[in-house]
Amino acid sequence: QVQLVESGGGLVQAGGSLRLSCAASGIIVSHNSMRWYRQAPGKQRELVARLDSSGTNYYADSVKGRFTISRDNAKNTVFLQMNSLKPDDTAVYYCARYNPTGPDNWGQGTQVTVSS
Repeated sequence: QVQLVESGGGLVQAGGSLRLSCAASGIIVSHNSMRWYRQAPGKQRELVARLDSSGTNYYADSVKGRFTISRDNAKNTVFLQMNSLKPDDTAVYYCARYNPTGPDNWGQGTQVTVSS
């Protein structure tokens, strides 16, 4: 059974930083395409960052240069380092694992609130 557990969200002032963690069980993160999504109130869920098994990454234009996705293979954990946070980054952030053979796996989400 795949489980993804996010942590690290919270309240931060604009310009601050947070690091989100996604601890995985039931899969090996380095063998999978892992993603961070976010959903702000009244908005659609959007892909923020992706890290493939090859090491290739992708960032949404809105976070490029400020956010970094990485993984710790020993801890089987994926991270999202978020710097220079803006109020527009306020959202619930979700970790997900792309599943090419069925439904993707999702974590429960962690709230990030950036105050101006």
